Amino acid sequence: MTRGIALAIVAFALTVSLGAQRRQPPAESTPTGPVATGATTPEALQYKQNVGLEVDAMQENIQKWNDSVFSFGELGFQEFETTKFLTAILRQNGFTVQEGVAGIPTAWTARWGSGKPVIALGSDVDCIPQASQKPGVAWHDPIIEGAPGHGEGHNSGMPLQIAAALAAKKVMEQQHLQGTLMLWPGIAEELVGTKAYYVRAGLFKDVDISIFAHVGDNLGVSWGDGTQNGLVSVEYSFKGESAHAASAPWRGRSALDAVELMDVAWNFRREHLRIQQRSHYVITNGGDQPNVVPPNASVWYYFRETDYAHIKEMNEIGDRMAKAAAMMTDTTVSMRILGSAWPGHFNKTIAEVMHANIEKVGLPQWSEADQTLARALQRELKVPEVGMATKLQPLGGREAIPDEEKRGGGSDDIGDISWNVPTVTLRYPSNMAAGPGHNWANAISMATPIAHKGIQAGAKVVALTVIDFLMKPELVAQAWDYFRNVQTKTTKYVPLMRPEDKPAIWLNEQTMAKYRPEMKKYYYDPTKYKNYLDQLGIKYPTVR
Repeated sequence: MTRGIALAIVAFALTVSLGAQRRQPPAESTPTGPVATGATTPEALQYKQNVGLEVDAMQENIQKWNDSVFSFGELGFQEFETTKFLTAILRQNGFTVQEGVAGIPTAWTARWGSGKPVIALGSDVDCIPQASQKPGVAWHDPIIEGAPGHGEGHNSGMPLQIAAALAAKKVMEQQHLQGTLMLWPGIAEELVGTKAYYVRAGLFKDVDISIFAHVGDNLGVSWGDGTQNGLVSVEYSFKGESAHAASAPWRGRSALDAVELMDVAWNFRREHLRIQQRSHYVITNGGDQPNVVPPNASVWYYFRETDYAHIKEMNEIGDRMAKAAAMMTDTTVSMRILGSAWPGHFNKTIAEVMHANIEKVGLPQWSEADQTLARALQRELKVPEVGMATKLQPLGGREAIPDEEKRGGGSDDIGDISWNVPTVTLRYPSNMAAGPGHNWANAISMATPIAHKGIQAGAKVVALTVIDFLMKPELVAQAWDYFRNVQTKTTKYVPLMRPEDKPAIWLNEQTMAKYRPEMKKYYYDPTKYKNYLDQLGIKYPTVR
């Protein structure tokens, strides 16, 4: 058999194996300049077919891993059950686990293999306050009223990365491929609380490429500058003097007055800030009771902007207003940074290789039940009833988006990692185009067949991309060439946090202490139930 015929046969087998679930044409893509391509030798194509089959073989485990993490529902910095569960899987599969990294009790890394390239696979694991929700039910129906829940879908990302890593590991062992896999969790992402500390602790100092995964409603990747903002998260704490609020109010110095004056001032200042900014606050301590002048009060701000300089400028404005509020009330103020995030910039080479694998894998084949749940929730929330995505997104990317085209948005501290090592974020379809984000509605699909199918598709994409970089080392060099000569040519990473800042590991302790005893009653037991829907007695889908 000639090499050309062998290549064609293996390529055909790979397409059949990986694209069996796809029922839509590939998306049109119009990248600029030379396009990076993955490994295409007969050996590489055979290895890629094998990792796809390995992911398929983990279908039941994927469901169990995902549903278990969903049931834990842990807020940022309190992901103890999640950490225990995920690290046990990795230890059982030969990974060396280091816990408590970067001074964060729930943070960890897991490594397997040896030598270069070192490929980091990560995803977030924390959940959202007051987002408890029964999966598969197309209206607001909490498992526990007021409890936290996975209203962002972070329960799905690490099961995806673990499946991809174990599939790649199996092939690496069989074929004696050199390389190191490093897995890590995004702890407290909703607080943008840890990834800058990971960088500071040197967790990525030997990493060659970083592949991140975040839940979405389609399968896609992009490169270059993005539309997300970066931010700095700051808590201002005022200290005054208590007094009887009726008998001797003149003897008191109200810390709450200072908080309210700062907030009023900030709301007036908004009119004179750039349109790109986003800023929001919550009063975390407003005093004890009305008849006591509050001697202590605190307010927590997120200052979001499009680049380092503008984020710092907003932070400085906030600091001045806090000091001014303290002067007006004869109180004192202290401030501490609770988290920070750079705006992300993602690698062109990795994105192009990954997008080619996305087109090979394709979107899952959604069942009628999947589409019924999606359309029912969309109807419930009064958004377009489009169902689940059936067409892939094109590869998008621009080296730099003009600042005037940016209009603000969310943040993710993967941005800090993206400025230290070539990085991309895979979006995978385990959620529905319906919820407003950070909401109970975004939890509905996250322990259902929709989530399981999306994870399986995403895990295949990641595993294929890992094989490409193992089999074609020049791709690593190309990724670093873009990183050094395009991305960081004129922009250099400077942490938004200060050297004295430490992770805010005390956050969410009280909330989890309040709800965890009741939540434990609903932890998923895979030894008794096929899936979490079965354990909860939910018919799939449950719609009006």
